[in-house]
Amino acid sequence: MFNDLSADVLEVMHELEARDKRDRDDGTPHLERLRQITPDTGRFIALWAASVPAGAMIEIGTSAGYSALWLAQACRVSGQSLTTFEILPEKARLARETFDRTGVTDVIRLVEGDYLDHADEIREVAFCFLDAEKDVYESCYDVIVPKMVPGAILVADNATSHREHLQSFLERVLADDRVDAMVATVGKGELVCRRR
Repeated sequence: MFNDLSADVLEVMHELEARDKRDRDDGTPHLERLRQITPDTGRFIALWAASVPAGAMIEIGTSAGYSALWLAQACRVSGQSLTTFEILPEKARLARETFDRTGVTDVIRLVEGDYLDHADEIREVAFCFLDAEKDVYESCYDVIVPKMVPGAILVADNATSHREHLQSFLERVLADDRVDAMVATVGKGELVCRRR
């Protein structure tokens, strides 16, 4: 899967990685920064996504589409597709450009809007990558977990880098009998939940 990344995908990934670093270094305002995952997190979520049972694959928080590019590789392996949600119009525009340039529009559907406004449209979730504003993690989790099929995976980013904001959420999830969960020390910390 990782050895099969096309030249177009690699080129765009490197461009987005460079822009993310530049945004962090030059003081770009918080909501305008790409704030994307690390490359090792991309591999991590792609491995999980390629291994899930049949069902919907979703991403909440697209940004410029970097993480979705990794998930597209999993979609190609598993024969599934990804629906990704982005609430900010400028980020959605950048994501569309990313997907068009890399030829992944056959396996990725971008929805410009809040996942919580579209949640009723998606049932039987097999995989979810949650990388949105931290104040919506709990609301998203509450909606997604009942929809997850047995063996489904939910991964939430920033479990260690934003632990002070997510501590009560993490404690709640780690005690939730509906899932087996742990925090993996990959990238900025990944909460991984498997639906029982």
